[in-house]
Amino acid sequence: MEWLELSSKKIKASLVIIAIGFSLLILTFTSNFGHLKGFSIGEVLSERSPNVTTNGSVLGTKNFTGSRDSSSLTRNHADKFIDGLLTSGFDEGSCLSRFQSYLYSKASPHKPSPYLISKLRNYEVLHKKCGPHTRSYKRTMVMLKRFRTNVTAKFNYIVWTPANGLGNRMVSMAASFLYALLTDRVLLVEFQNDMVGLFCEPFPNSSWILPKDFPFTKNQGHFETYQSMLKKDMQNHSKEILPSVLHLNIQHSKDDPERFFCCDHSQHLLQKVPLLIFVSDQYFVPCLFMVPSFSQELNKMFPEKDTVFHHLGRYLFLPSNEVWGPISRFYQAYLVNADERIGLQIRVFNPDLTPYQTIMNQVLNCTLNHKILPDFTTEGSKVSPWKNQTLKSVLVASLYPKYGENLRNMYLTRPTVTGEIIGVYQPSHEGQQKFHDNMHNMKAWTEIYLLSLCDVLVTSSLSTFGYVAQSLGGLKPWVLYKLQDKNIPDPSCVRDFSMEPCFHVPPKIDCMQKPIENIGTLFPYIRRCMDYGLGVKLVNDHQ
Repeated sequence: MEWLELSSKKIKASLVIIAIGFSLLILTFTSNFGHLKGFSIGEVLSERSPNVTTNGSVLGTKNFTGSRDSSSLTRNHADKFIDGLLTSGFDEGSCLSRFQSYLYSKASPHKPSPYLISKLRNYEVLHKKCGPHTRSYKRTMVMLKRFRTNVTAKFNYIVWTPANGLGNRMVSMAASFLYALLTDRVLLVEFQNDMVGLFCEPFPNSSWILPKDFPFTKNQGHFETYQSMLKKDMQNHSKEILPSVLHLNIQHSKDDPERFFCCDHSQHLLQKVPLLIFVSDQYFVPCLFMVPSFSQELNKMFPEKDTVFHHLGRYLFLPSNEVWGPISRFYQAYLVNADERIGLQIRVFNPDLTPYQTIMNQVLNCTLNHKILPDFTTEGSKVSPWKNQTLKSVLVASLYPKYGENLRNMYLTRPTVTGEIIGVYQPSHEGQQKFHDNMHNMKAWTEIYLLSLCDVLVTSSLSTFGYVAQSLGGLKPWVLYKLQDKNIPDPSCVRDFSMEPCFHVPPKIDCMQKPIENIGTLFPYIRRCMDYGLGVKLVNDHQ
């Protein structure tokens, strides 16, 4: 009987081993099949992630931390909340990305300063006290509606309103939030239908969404502009008559619409206006660094000057559960097992005037010459299939499917000189940028976030889409130069000196009304952008 019992146990153990082996075989086949299979974000936006439980906990952590970063298995509480950048005062199920995103990315070497963390915690208290629907908010709106000039309010506000595409909106929201931190204002954002469900609420126990009954919308009458305020100030220095509500337009324009916004005198006037309504598509953070009265605060908040969006973006922009599902599923299906993840963001501003093959040749010229992607073998050369069995996953983000398809076919039909395996994946291809489309923005946000999880990034000039991805990921990208008369420039791309977004419309004259010829001389931590010579961006002092 003992012999029979022992034999029975051995048989059961053998069957378990066989079952496990069979499961692994199926899993391996499925994983390999994924390298050839397309992936549509639209198909999964409505699904719940299979690796997330209903209470928000993560299943199978070891399966999606990635081979590159085994330390993810032992990441601690500090990693989870990005070294104190995020606060724990949230329900986990309401925003899964807040508690899970650290598992999908490397720990950033750029740590938020203790002073920045204290500013964020203080702001959260302020926002809860006088944010939307609070008694303080309602009282202030009633007072501002009753009195149109020279009002002193207990709490001041800044309202961000949208302009242009998602990338422009995100960089301008981050800039507006920094302005709120510097001026002790409460930030409210106007999200129309095309922005619903993109982001989690960033502030605990409160909302940043502008209430529907906000009394100062564009259709509620005329309000004074920043330009008219400056004109009155120049005409009447002895007596300031300041409006209670003021509109500011900071958009990409050759007319330099908001002159002297970067000057102390203008900021002194604006500080006395209780409600500012911003219309902006720009990352005007470098402008704030030009204001002398802001410099001390900014230096304490950001000892590393090129980490402003990296910290504020990761604080503000957490994917909603509806967007986090496709992000996590795509990552686990196609990127998790890669030894290196490469992001290619290909933006074509004038597709009808730009030859497809020219853009494709530029991408290949950049990635092959700089060893971002391996070259192909020549005909007749012998490459051992086991010479270097590393896997590189290439994520292509483009409105057009042919870029991803062409690159995928090239690496499927031709071996690489290094023997590396290259998997190419393109999550979506909308064909054209769609405005006022919520699903389009969800797909865009999904791709931006996936690009930020890559190890190496190649982006297109002038693209705020790429700016957001590089800054969130803490990456200095290789930037594809703009074509010159439909010809590939030489060199085809360049490594950027900063991960910060570019501010496309910096001031052309200084506060003394003199032309700014060399901005780096006046401000050593600001340099001209590599992808747009008229723009400027932040760089660390030592650079």
